[in-house]
Amino acid sequence: MLPFARVTIIGLGLIGSSIARGVRQHMPSVRVTGYDADPTVRETAVAIDLCDDVADSAGTAVIDADLVILCVPVGAMGAVAAEFAADLPADAIVSDVGSSKLSVIEAVRAALPDATFIPAHPVAGTENSGPTAGFASLFHHRWCIVTPPEGSDPLAVERVSEFWRRLGANVETMEPGHHDRVLAVTSHLPHLIAYTIVGTASDLEEVTQSEVIKYSAGGFRDFTRIAASDPTMWRDVFLSNREAVLDMLQRFTEDLTALQRAIRWGKGDELFELFSRTRAIRRSIIDQGQDDARPDFGRSHE
Repeated sequence: MLPFARVTIIGLGLIGSSIARGVRQHMPSVRVTGYDADPTVRETAVAIDLCDDVADSAGTAVIDADLVILCVPVGAMGAVAAEFAADLPADAIVSDVGSSKLSVIEAVRAALPDATFIPAHPVAGTENSGPTAGFASLFHHRWCIVTPPEGSDPLAVERVSEFWRRLGANVETMEPGHHDRVLAVTSHLPHLIAYTIVGTASDLEEVTQSEVIKYSAGGFRDFTRIAASDPTMWRDVFLSNREAVLDMLQRFTEDLTALQRAIRWGKGDELFELFSRTRAIRRSIIDQGQDDARPDFGRSHE
């Protein structure tokens, strides 16, 4: 039995459009309604037949939904939820796809105090955005972390979890605050570092006018891919998860200072031990199917 019959997706960017495509592929009998605040995005969604119906307001989109998924930047979750609060069916479950959780739970609960809210975070994505960037297999064999607040209805948690399993994801349940600390290390801090490195290169005008772009090796090239991610989304992520990000950034700064000291004083054994440990972490990520083991990350050189 399908966990939901009528799904509404609010926000038709990369994740929202991928959910729509995934539902159509894996749960074709489920009716999908979409809404986006940008009329151009709504027009595109209609043109590419992304959903069964594209509504012209958030309230209209949720009228008969039994699952509503917020696929908007985390800083906008509360305001968007307030837009459809008056039209949300009493028995509908609301979820989201945000990369931070505690702030989102607080914002959505303020807007929808009586709603059943089961947050979730599919740990998947690309540097591309917009309704044409999505694809049905985005969540295949990727983790989706479901983060129910304390006291959540177990049946509602299971229905949301099953929805993501139907889209091909591996599902894990996690306490919201713990999620925010884990993601601060695995996602938020790496993005912050990528933005900083690419920004530093941009500031070095005498170099970047030609040499950095022309001679970009794998490391810098991959940082630019991460740094090309949606700026609105990541601005909101850093601000909404600021405590965990700042904590992890302080830890990183201390480790970076220790690395700087090892290089300055020629401590080769210390560097070798660190690089060996991090290499093992890379292997474990590949072993768990979270990345491609092929040379150069599976890039085609044809």
